[in-house]
Amino acid sequence: MVPDAFFFDMDGLLLDSERVYAAVARDLLVPKGFTPAAVDAHFLTLIGVSGDAARQRIEMFLGPDFDLMWFESAWHAEVDRRVAQAVPLRPTVRDSLARLVEQGARMAVVTSTSGRTARRHLDRAGLLSHFEVVIGGDEVRARKPDPAPYLHAAAALNVDPTRCAAFEDSDSGITAAVGAGCIAVQVPDLRDPDQPLPDLGQYVARDLWRAVALVTGVSVGAVD
Repeated sequence: MVPDAFFFDMDGLLLDSERVYAAVARDLLVPKGFTPAAVDAHFLTLIGVSGDAARQRIEMFLGPDFDLMWFESAWHAEVDRRVAQAVPLRPTVRDSLARLVEQGARMAVVTSTSGRTARRHLDRAGLLSHFEVVIGGDEVRARKPDPAPYLHAAAALNVDPTRCAAFEDSDSGITAAVGAGCIAVQVPDLRDPDQPLPDLGQYVARDLWRAVALVTGVSVGAVD
């Protein structure tokens, strides 16, 4: 069965932005006395986490005497500045989306990033026009790992989520996709090498090109 629609996470799946967030965190915190290793290790715990949950983890890591508001403001502003200069894509993303567009596929982005920021970053990357809708984390009743974002996307496209494919890099995201009943494929990006992938019945692929091939059942050939 070819899926009725294709849902994509954004950071770490379409955009190689997780590395930008991590690099900016190092640049801000190492001069404040944190070690690069400690910052990197903590950042990995934030992959797939957003909103209040992410803020609480960051606050605990920085400690009670650190200016959390300064860090959050500086962090997001510098990430936005760097992304404005050049939006890096994950491998095979542009070719994979172009192939799906050629086939008339219906597509949506389902991200924990705010809708406004997500649309801006996707537009800068030249990807926004591929998607019928972009569902931001601030536009749904609950964030991943709750299935609400994927159920919201399916309702927006008037499709059955069990007939849709969802692509995620994080454990939190893949949990949401599986919970919504989607045909789910995890394409891991940044993660602790000692942390196994969750066993949720999802497919696993090393890049988006192969992930699309898995759910469509069609060999799409090789891509650089």
